Amino acid sequence: MGEHGVATAAVDARGLVVAWSVGARRVLGYEHGEVLGRRAADLLARSLPASARSRLSEPADWHGPVHARHRDGHDVELELEAHPLLDSAGRTQWFLTATVPEPAARLRRLALDQLPVPIALFDHDGLAVSANSAMETVMGRPQQDLLGRRVGVSVDGQRRLPGFEGLDDAVRRVLRTGEPMPFEAWLRAPGEANEHAWLVSLSPLKDASGDVRGMCLAAIDSTEQFLARRRLSMLNESSNRIGSTLDVTRTAEELAEVCTDHLADFIIVDLLDSVLAGEEAAPSPDAGPLVFRRAAHRSVLEGCPEAVIPVGSRHSYDEGSPSGRALATGRALLYEVDDVTGLRWAGGSRERARSIETYGIHSIMAVPLRARGLTLGLSILSRHRTAEPFGEDDLLLAEELAAHAAVCVDNARRYTRERAIALELQRSLLPHRAPRQAAVEVASRYRPASTRAGIGGDWFDVIPLSGARVGLVVGDVVGHGVQASATMGRLRTAVRTLADVDLAPDELLTQLDDIVLRLESELTTDEAEDAESPGEIGATCLYAVYDPVARRCSMARAGHPPPALITPDGEAAFLDLPIGPPLGVGGLPFETAEFDVPEGSVFALYTDGLVQGAGRDLDDGLARLRQALRGTARPLEETCDGVLASLLTDRPVDDVALLLARTRALDADRVAVWDVPADPAFVGQARKLACDQLAAWQLEDLSFVTELVVSELVTNAIRYGGSPIQLRLIREATLICEVSDSSATAPHMRRARAFDEGGRGLLLVAQLTQRWGSRHTRTGKTIWAEQALPDEERTA
Repeated sequence: MGEHGVATAAVDARGLVVAWSVGARRVLGYEHGEVLGRRAADLLARSLPASARSRLSEPADWHGPVHARHRDGHDVELELEAHPLLDSAGRTQWFLTATVPEPAARLRRLALDQLPVPIALFDHDGLAVSANSAMETVMGRPQQDLLGRRVGVSVDGQRRLPGFEGLDDAVRRVLRTGEPMPFEAWLRAPGEANEHAWLVSLSPLKDASGDVRGMCLAAIDSTEQFLARRRLSMLNESSNRIGSTLDVTRTAEELAEVCTDHLADFIIVDLLDSVLAGEEAAPSPDAGPLVFRRAAHRSVLEGCPEAVIPVGSRHSYDEGSPSGRALATGRALLYEVDDVTGLRWAGGSRERARSIETYGIHSIMAVPLRARGLTLGLSILSRHRTAEPFGEDDLLLAEELAAHAAVCVDNARRYTRERAIALELQRSLLPHRAPRQAAVEVASRYRPASTRAGIGGDWFDVIPLSGARVGLVVGDVVGHGVQASATMGRLRTAVRTLADVDLAPDELLTQLDDIVLRLESELTTDEAEDAESPGEIGATCLYAVYDPVARRCSMARAGHPPPALITPDGEAAFLDLPIGPPLGVGGLPFETAEFDVPEGSVFALYTDGLVQGAGRDLDDGLARLRQALRGTARPLEETCDGVLASLLTDRPVDDVALLLARTRALDADRVAVWDVPADPAFVGQARKLACDQLAAWQLEDLSFVTELVVSELVTNAIRYGGSPIQLRLIREATLICEVSDSSATAPHMRRARAFDEGGRGLLLVAQLTQRWGSRHTRTGKTIWAEQALPDEERTA
């Protein structure tokens, strides 16, 4: 070493020392006579790094740290520069220059080497020139095996290590651009047993002129932070994915999907049979083993071949099995599967034991699904394709996912039960079958909304009226839920009551409008706050009366969509019917429209949920309905199904009611009409005319009662009514006797005293007939009475 602390030497092509400076003697203690002619490699305490060997074989300049052996035996660390020289024969000789690092530089090297963070230095070509001991530990190789290699290349240099491809590209980019770059990777380094999350910092190394000379790679193990972030991300994702519907089975499927996407290779989700039925989950202590139903299972393998029990099947768990203990304690359990635990998991099932062995299931968690202190089911998570077994963190995560899923399952169970009760209530308010009448043939459909409310206020009805007529009604209460359904029930009852009074359609809607206004005034404060429009009940209604004798229909509507009429030739059109205000507005009139209806025509009455929906306006819905209704002589049931298929999705957002009615007509030979003069002497003649007609109809058995009814009703019309007076007999499902006059005064029964000469006529009519009543007409009133036909006539 000279005055400037520099040692020099020369090595020939054979690797022998041919020159030795004074500075070299000072550094290593050898006289020049002791080293000349010796192999330079003999002076090294450690072999040259791979990067140096590759450079010296090229040959090319190289610089880096080396460890030489002092004459007295201790190691000397040197910073060596090697420069190739060609002799006269063209052979490569080497000129070596070495310096002893300053104390500060030596400390920096010690600090770098002892820093617990893996660090490596790369030259401008991306080859490693230095690595500290932490990097050696991570890579599982000494420094000399790492130097001279690129990131992610195996020691033999023949292949790329999996997971390092992106990191190698990042190194190249930093060396090319001179810009630092962070990099995150989840991989298993060669010296690590498991995969880790690494936060890698890539920093360029520049000289005084700003040129990139190399790069520093520092890696921090961020596995704990990564797993914590992943766990939070999974929990956040699960809150969005699990419980997206109020369907118990779908919630179990969503739990299985989340777990196999992030946590397990195979999962089964079993729910108590009572939970799937919407019942309370708490079994009685003496009920025996809990009965489960397989609600869902999922695997990373296509077709879920590990599953032994198919979805939907019932089964139970042995109390002594791991699953049974998890259920008994209510706590999640973690197992490593060996020969003993495998048999316990199999629980005597050969199929389950074979599945565990065939697919190499090595780690299992049993996690009960508990909510509000009740056990609802059990989830079992397994690993067989993931080499790493479940850990305590995985168990905690599985418990949190199961807890969230259990709450969603319980909510869905409660909803299923309450919705079933509400739907049963609503179904009880709707007609189960069309009442017996001859005026129309009917078919109907009701489809509840698929929203969480599930029930609403749509309704329809078919109401037999006097004179063989029939009332057709369809209505819609705004909103959903029990409140709307209860309001619907009240309005349906009101319509039936008003229809029994035989009010005209416009008068009936006027009365119904008053009832809605009274219902609004009766709302309590709490009810008003729960209503969609506080303090208001919105409703629409359409009421029609069809007379098969006159083949005429009268209709009025209150804010309801227009009805459609399909004529016998198959053409469909919407009737031009005054719309009228919705019910509950008050103060505005309703109008009745009357029109003749050909026999065999079909009325289509419906609620707005059929023609309006998301992404479809009313005009488009009406056009599609008109197209779906067209056609001749189709069965009404088939038409109903076709209309719903054409206009509704699988999950309608609003309730839908549809009522189809095909008109019939009573032939003239089933109706007899006589004008009655206002002369009491004609009463006898009226009785004779009625009896002759009964004989023509072969209903002589009804003559006695019919004579009495005709006598009483005609006498009252002559005595208390006014001309014109008309007597009519109708043979339909019953025998109907009607007497009309011009007086608007309604008859009533009165109590006759023992010595009164009159007052018993209507009482006798009421006692001898099936039912009787009166209705107002535009010209007066009609009093009617019905008698049941003989059995053979009713079935004819």
